[in-house]
Amino acid sequence: MNHASDLKKQLLSIHRKSYPAYKSLKGVYDFGEYTLSIDHVQGDPFASPSHVTIRIPFSVHRFPKDLYKTPETKAAFEDHLLRRFASQIRKFSFQAKGSGKSGLLSVSSCGQEIISRTACEICTSKDSTLIFRFHIGFPANGRTINATELEKILFDFLPSCVERGCLYRTCDKKKLTETFELAEDQTFIRKEIHRLGLAAFVADGSILPRQSGVSDLPMKDGVAFSSPESLRVTLHLPHRGSLSGMGIPRGITLIVGGGYHGKSTLLKALETGVYPHIAGDGREYVITDESAVKLRSEDGRIIKNVDISLFINDLPNGRDTTSFSTLDASGSTSQAAGTVESIEAESRLFLIDEDTSATNFMVRDTFMQQVISREKEPITPFLERAQDLYEKAGISTILVAGSSGAFFHIADTVIQMDCYHPVDITEKVKTLCKDYPLSPSSPAPFRMPSAKRIFARPSKKQADRRDGKIRQRSKDVFSIGKEEVDLRYVEQIKDSEQTASLALLLGYAKDHYSDGKKTIPEIADLLYQELKQNGYSGFFRNSYIPGGYAIPRLQEIHACLNRYRGESR
Repeated sequence: MNHASDLKKQLLSIHRKSYPAYKSLKGVYDFGEYTLSIDHVQGDPFASPSHVTIRIPFSVHRFPKDLYKTPETKAAFEDHLLRRFASQIRKFSFQAKGSGKSGLLSVSSCGQEIISRTACEICTSKDSTLIFRFHIGFPANGRTINATELEKILFDFLPSCVERGCLYRTCDKKKLTETFELAEDQTFIRKEIHRLGLAAFVADGSILPRQSGVSDLPMKDGVAFSSPESLRVTLHLPHRGSLSGMGIPRGITLIVGGGYHGKSTLLKALETGVYPHIAGDGREYVITDESAVKLRSEDGRIIKNVDISLFINDLPNGRDTTSFSTLDASGSTSQAAGTVESIEAESRLFLIDEDTSATNFMVRDTFMQQVISREKEPITPFLERAQDLYEKAGISTILVAGSSGAFFHIADTVIQMDCYHPVDITEKVKTLCKDYPLSPSSPAPFRMPSAKRIFARPSKKQADRRDGKIRQRSKDVFSIGKEEVDLRYVEQIKDSEQTASLALLLGYAKDHYSDGKKTIPEIADLLYQELKQNGYSGFFRNSYIPGGYAIPRLQEIHACLNRYRGESR
C-alpha cells in the first residue's frame, strides 16, 4: 500500500500532462485514519466520473457494533451514514474547477425507502470496516490534467467529509439511536403481522398521501390515518411502546369508495410497505408482507412459456396455455402471466387496483355470462380464483375496486375509504350480498401452475459474446446486448440502482447459470441467495465493487428474468 505522500508526489509529476496520465494514480493510499482506493479512472473529463473507495477501520470510526448486529439494523445504519456522507460531499461538489465533470463529487442518492446499497457498507463478517464508494470528476483544463484541483479534493475536501460524516465521535448520537430503534420497531411489526395472521398493518397517525405525482415526500397537512375500531390492533413495540393501527387480515380484502377518497393512496402505501421507510416519511409504520406483489395488466409485454391455464384455457386456435408464449401480450394474458409468475416468486399477497387491471381478466358480470356461455369464454376470471388462491395456495389478495359489485361476494373484509378515513363495512356488505346473488359458476378445478421455463444455453458465436454490454436507460428500462428489458410496470422497483442490480444479475445469470437445465425460479433463487450471503463480491470481474447498486427483492429478480426475451425457452 502506498502512503498519501506518494499520491501527492504522483499528482505533482502529472500536473498539466494529457488526461490519460491520471490512470497512473490507480491504487490504494494510506491517509492515516482511512485508506483511499482509486479504483477506476475516467477516460476524459467529459466521461463518467472516476470510481473511488474510502475504507475506515473500526479503530477509527468506533460505531458500536450493536447498531448493526442484525440485517435490518445494518441496512438502516448504512442508510443513515450514507445520507450523512452525501450531505457532506454535496457541499464540495464542483468546488474544484475545470472542464466537463471536473470537480464533481457524487454518491448514491437515497429516497424515502431504506434499501441496502453498495455505496455504503459495514463489513460485519470481518473487521467492521466502514466502506464508502462514490465518484469524483478528476479535474482538467480542456484535456490537460489540473492536479492542483484534484489535490484539493483528495487532501482537503475528503478528509473533512470523513471527519464530519463518517465517525462516531462527530455524529448526532440521538438521531443515530432513533434510526436504530425505528429499524428494530419496524422489524418487530413485520414479525408480528405474521404471528397475528395479518397481511399488513397501517399505524394510526400515518400520513399516506404524497406531495405530488413526482414527489414521494409526505403531503403537508395530509389527513392522518385512523383505523376503524373493528380492525384496530395494538402492538407493543420494543422502543416506541404501544402502537395502534389497522390490521388487514389475511384472506381477501376489498377496498372501495368514491373517486379521490383515498383508495389508491392506501394501496400505494401498502405496495411500498414491503420496504422500511425513514423517520418523517409518514409511512414509517405501514408494514406489508415483504413478499407482496402489485399485479396489473401489461399490454405488449413478452411472455415465454408460462403456464397460464389456471386463468386461460381452450383458446379457439388450440394454442397450449400450459406453456404459453407471445411477443405482444394482451391485457388479460399479461395479467394472467404476471399472477402465475408471482406465485412462482413465492408471493403471499397480491395487491391489485381495478383501474390498472384487464377487466375481462378480473370479472365477468351476470349479464355477460348469460350472453356468452362459459364454453365460449376461455378466461376464468380472477374473481373465481381468488378464494382458491388463499385457501389452497396461502396467497391473500388486497383489491381496490370501484365499478363491479361482484367482488363483494368473495371478500372476507371490506374497507370503505371516506375522505381518506377507512370504515369497516364488511357486515353491511354481507347483508346486501344476500339480495344480489352471483350467478353460479363452475370453473375448472384449481391446480398450481408448473414452473418449467428453462434458461437456454447462450450462443457460442463470437458476435453474441461481443454483444452482451449492459446499458441502463432509466429506472424502468435497460438493454443487454441488443435486447431491451422493460420494467416500467414492475411498480415496486423504487430506485434506478435496483434496476442496475437487476441488469447485473441478468447478465451474470446468462454467463453462469444458463446450462439448459435450470428453471427461471431456480436461477432467481440462486441469484438472491448469493446476494444475501455474499453481497456483490461474486458478481464483478473487477477487483473492486462500484457504488451505484441497490439490492432488489426476490420478486423483482423473477420479474426481470421473466421479461427478458433472449434466453428463456
